[in-house]
Amino acid sequence: MTAKDVSEKTQPPQRSLRVDSPAELFVLDRDYLPGLVKLRPLPGEEGLAFLRRLRGSTTPEEAVTFTAFASLPNVAVGWAYECLRMMADHLNPTERQMMENIAVWLATPTTRMRHQIMMDALWAPVRHPSVFLGLAVGWSTGGPAPNDPERPPAHKAPVAINSAVLSCLARAQLSQRSVYLARFLDMAEALFRAY
Repeated sequence: MTAKDVSEKTQPPQRSLRVDSPAELFVLDRDYLPGLVKLRPLPGEEGLAFLRRLRGSTTPEEAVTFTAFASLPNVAVGWAYECLRMMADHLNPTERQMMENIAVWLATPTTRMRHQIMMDALWAPVRHPSVFLGLAVGWSTGGPAPNDPERPPAHKAPVAINSAVLSCLARAQLSQRSVYLARFLDMAEALFRAY
């Protein structure tokens, strides 16, 4: 069998969510998520249904928070990166390098690059949306520094991802925020369908 034959075989779907149901997620992240999302999942409600209910609520921004917590950290970073990229005109020019580094890490997620992004984010003079996303990268898949092998608490990456997306959204004119939010949540729905 050649390498081409192997690459053409159907691959199993990759998991994109941390747990099977929103109710499980609220138990898993009971110290953080319930304080950030006021609406609660119904018994037996699936993730996509809960996301849509949040989206239609009076605080649809909570759907961003739910996505940040429900998705695996590296998947959520990719989604948040696309959200920020969609709003590139609203990013500060100084954020370009961080966004480029995150794009490189998403394409080839090396530990060395993740540590470099984390260091750059920690030392950034201003917490721009891309800096929050850089922190999320650092906390996403292992210890945040070469000399710190301990995995960070599970809430760190989702909180930073949530901050990245919502702080970027806040930069848009009020009349445009709902348009951007709808686009973000359309992309988020794909994560729940892929599960």
